[in-house]
Amino acid sequence: MNKLANLLQSPANWTGLVLATLALAPQALGWPLWGGWLLPPLGYAVGFATAGMWFGWPQLRDKAWDELEFEDQGDARLAMNNALEAVQRLVSYNPDERLPASVQTRLLELCAQLRNLLQQWERSRGALSLEESFLARHIVLRYLPEALKTYLSIPPRFARSKQLANGKTAEETLNATVEDLSTKVLQLTDDLATQDAEAFLNHSRFLEEKFRGPANPLKEGRR
Repeated sequence: MNKLANLLQSPANWTGLVLATLALAPQALGWPLWGGWLLPPLGYAVGFATAGMWFGWPQLRDKAWDELEFEDQGDARLAMNNALEAVQRLVSYNPDERLPASVQTRLLELCAQLRNLLQQWERSRGALSLEESFLARHIVLRYLPEALKTYLSIPPRFARSKQLANGKTAEETLNATVEDLSTKVLQLTDDLATQDAEAFLNHSRFLEEKFRGPANPLKEGRR
């Protein structure tokens, strides 16, 4: 569907249609012209080729970031791992160098933090609350991919120089978004680590009470 839309909306297609229409008009009015009904397709071909060379050919391949669409269905952790791999692969590839080096580095750091969160979540004896679980899934499956996808759809020059309604450029806004997501991811990871540390401490206390036992007053008196 995207390929067809790209073709139909391209300058090459519109120019071809205009020339084809101009070539068709005399025929419709009954004015005989050399070439007859061959003129409209010839006009379209000439218009398409000319506009294609001047304005660029239609993009019949989907953009790399169009694949950043994920569903929160089935095995949540498998879906999150697959989504994270896709995001990390795209950021590392950095199509057409759309991401400045500093933003690319920060995004890769966020991907690493998310990977640590997923690993901690997998092996942890603790648990995230329903709200935290929902948030963790949506950061990986929705918030980060959509932020990246919408940013990459903006022309690079505009993204780096034009201020948006928030007083920042798109590049600065993406940086701020990544920082916000990173802060939350680190908080979730620390929450799990804190629960694991508490579980470890409780187990250590249990073993201490079990094997040390109360002090023996007879032994104390012999010393």
